Amino acid sequence: MSPRTAAPGAPTAAPLAGRTALVTGGGSGLGRSIARQLVADGARVVITGRDGTRLAETAVRLGPDVSHRVCDVSSPEQVAELADDLAGEEISILVNNAGTAGPVAPLTEIDPREWDEVFHVNVRGVFLMCRAFLPAMTARGAGDIVNIASVSGKRPLARRTPYCASKMAVIGLTTTLAAEAGPQGVMVNSLSPGPVSGPRMERNFRLEAERTGSSPAQAEQAFVARSALGRMVTEDEVGEAVTAMLRMGGLCGADIDLSAGMVAR
Repeated sequence: MSPRTAAPGAPTAAPLAGRTALVTGGGSGLGRSIARQLVADGARVVITGRDGTRLAETAVRLGPDVSHRVCDVSSPEQVAELADDLAGEEISILVNNAGTAGPVAPLTEIDPREWDEVFHVNVRGVFLMCRAFLPAMTARGAGDIVNIASVSGKRPLARRTPYCASKMAVIGLTTTLAAEAGPQGVMVNSLSPGPVSGPRMERNFRLEAERTGSSPAQAEQAFVARSALGRMVTEDEVGEAVTAMLRMGGLCGADIDLSAGMVAR
């Protein structure tokens, strides 16, 4: 029985110890931080992504409890191959983190191929991974799926329509799948980080500065001024939030904001 669904009085210490987690987009950024925190809390981790060299470097850096597989989550064939390859592993935690930022432009200037690329990775990838790994969880009557969404799916963000629309789709997928899988013991939730400090946001600030004639530092300051804490969240905070969610009994169908006060509902 999963610690998340254990009977009253059953042991609940270190609920991640001994479990195996699969983290998509695990070679860098948020995925790497999520994997690092899972390992710190006692889980074994398989990381996936499209860059085999980066995955291998991350696995070495994170230690012997981390292995890696190359997989494009938007490809049904590659996801099926991944599921076959991991058939001998009891994947009880799936973290759908793989994503792409997409274009920064007015909707009328976005090429349909750019739109499709964002949805292929950010939404289709979540669908394919859940479809591949959920059946074993439901057969065991226990498991956890955490989908990484974004507060950008819930508030206006000019010039980012593909990304925002895709993240709102992930939230909708999460709540519906939770209703389907919850009765079978599988907890499905999403985490919506606010802006996360790192290369992706640096890119966005650079593009915004070019558009407005300001500096990247000015663009960043104007952006973080919207948050209650006056800053962005960190990659490590996202990793810690994922493992905290995995410890929360009764959490199913939820979307958790982690935004340093950028979004308050």
